[in-house]
Amino acid sequence: MNRALVSIAKRAATKVNNSTSPSPNSKLFVAGLSWSVDEKSLKDAFSSFGEVTEVRIAYDKVSGRSRGFGFVNFTKEDEAISAKDAMDGKALLGRPLRVSFALEKVRGGPVVVPRLSNAGDDFNRKA
Repeated sequence: MNRALVSIAKRAATKVNNSTSPSPNSKLFVAGLSWSVDEKSLKDAFSSFGEVTEVRIAYDKVSGRSRGFGFVNFTKEDEAISAKDAMDGKALLGRPLRVSFALEKVRGGPVVVPRLSNAGDDFNRKA
C-alpha cells in the first residue's frame, strides 16, 4: 500500500509541477525590507543587475506601513538569477534581505500537497 501512495503522490506532484511555470523565473520575492524602503530605493538596489520592469512593495491597509516584503520583476531570467545570487543575505538600509524566486499566484485552483511518507502515522495511531 505504501508504494501505491508514493506512486499517487509522484503523479500529483508531476501534475502540479507541469501546470505552473518552471522556476526560476524573472520575478523575485524580496523579504526583510526595512520600513523606510520604498519602490525607488528597492529598484535602485536591484537595477545594477539588469532592467527592472516593475517593483511592488506590500503595504498594510490600516497603518500604511510596509509589510516588509515586495517583488522585483526583471526583463530577463538570467538578470533575475544574478540579482538573487548577489542580493540574498545582503543588507539594505541595515536589514539583511531574503531573496527568492516568486511563486505564481494561482486562484481558484486546487492545492495538491503530495504525501510522500507515512512516518507520522505510527505516532498518531491509537493502540
